[in-house]
Amino acid sequence: MTTEIAEIGAFEAKTKLSALLMQVEKGKSFYITKHGRRIAEMKPVSRKRPLAKFGRGKGTVLYLAPDFDTPLDCFKDYMK
Repeated sequence: MTTEIAEIGAFEAKTKLSALLMQVEKGKSFYITKHGRRIAEMKPVSRKRPLAKFGRGKGTVLYLAPDFDTPLDCFKDYMK
């Protein structure tokens, strides 16, 4: 399945930027041309990594000191 990417001139892209951005949000891509030569591609941003899932780091902490949540000495004045 090949999707044809529309070409649009630089001047037209400048004058219709808002409308083009709305189409890009919906998944459409465009080549921006200058004097008939492609100079840029406008396309939706793709996620490079998946969203973090709950429990994904399970088993990664190998050691936790027994006193890790003990208040620090410098905060004793605030613990009254």
